[in-house]
Amino acid sequence: MSDAMIELDGSEGEGGGQILRSALALAALTGKPFKLVNIRANRSKPGLQPQHLMCVKAAGAICGATYKGAAVGSSVLYFDPARVRSGEYTFSIGTAGATGLVLHTVYLPLALRGAGASTVTVGGGTHNAHAPCFHFNEITWGGYLNQLGIEIEQEMIRPGFYPRGGGEIRAVIRPCSRVQGLNLTVCPKLTTAGGFSAVAELPESVARRQAKRLASRLKEEQVESHIPVEEWEGSIGPGSVAAVIFRQAPIATLFFGLGERGKPAETVADEAADEALRYREMEAPVDPHSADQLLLPLVFSPDASEFRTSEVTEVTRHLTTNIDTIAKFVDRTITLTGRVGEPGTVQIAAS
Repeated sequence: MSDAMIELDGSEGEGGGQILRSALALAALTGKPFKLVNIRANRSKPGLQPQHLMCVKAAGAICGATYKGAAVGSSVLYFDPARVRSGEYTFSIGTAGATGLVLHTVYLPLALRGAGASTVTVGGGTHNAHAPCFHFNEITWGGYLNQLGIEIEQEMIRPGFYPRGGGEIRAVIRPCSRVQGLNLTVCPKLTTAGGFSAVAELPESVARRQAKRLASRLKEEQVESHIPVEEWEGSIGPGSVAAVIFRQAPIATLFFGLGERGKPAETVADEAADEALRYREMEAPVDPHSADQLLLPLVFSPDASEFRTSEVTEVTRHLTTNIDTIAKFVDRTITLTGRVGEPGTVQIAAS
């Protein structure tokens, strides 16, 4: 291991997997090794869990890294990267862990340091609580990346839900020679919404109930909506998703609720509606989840960037954690202004 080791404490900030994923991506991008202690110390099951372990293995695979501590339950990780190599990669989490978070870990090194296009296939969960679902990644995250000049084609091969998993996503990541800055501070009035209500291995009536509730909730707030019903094939277990998409936003922005055993269809719809309507009320363009995800690519743009996020909440502890982690690897001035429960602004100075 290198002597110039960056030391990180996983109990700081949001105390979850964000520090790990960001550190892995930053190490691959900068060539700087790190030691991470107290991994996920603030979670009910601390240490590396299967999806976090797969993030380590995936990052290691794309950059030929050497590492120690890569085991389920490990609270300490040493990671020393080498050179990023584009290619075809397949990763299987082995549980219903979030496939999208593995993709989030490896896409930027492959886009900015790979010599050619890369294909990344990940098996596990495609729609998970507390993680971006496939459709958020495809529509919203992918939309932002396209705005920044990063081209990723995403495909859901089959859906996968907790607890059985078995889903699969595939992404083609093309080389990006220059990340564009972002200036996004104003959001138009959102008066229409799309979305969908989907089920896998469940009666269609569940999807119809979700769609009816979503349309009703949105109509109460003077939002016209069209929520089609979908039945997804190929899942090895049951699942349902209710989603609202604001396509009038500068980047189409998706909010979703997930079914689970014992949860009424109407509650699934309410979860999606509550988040969507809260975002609409704040009248700021960037949702809290995207605010966190935009930081990494933007610090590798030479341009100054500024964006307004709809709400400074517990979710954005990921944002402040990301700012602190980035500062360990990259010399870039990032400021976040705003109070909890209100919109906030992120500014990144030009390099």
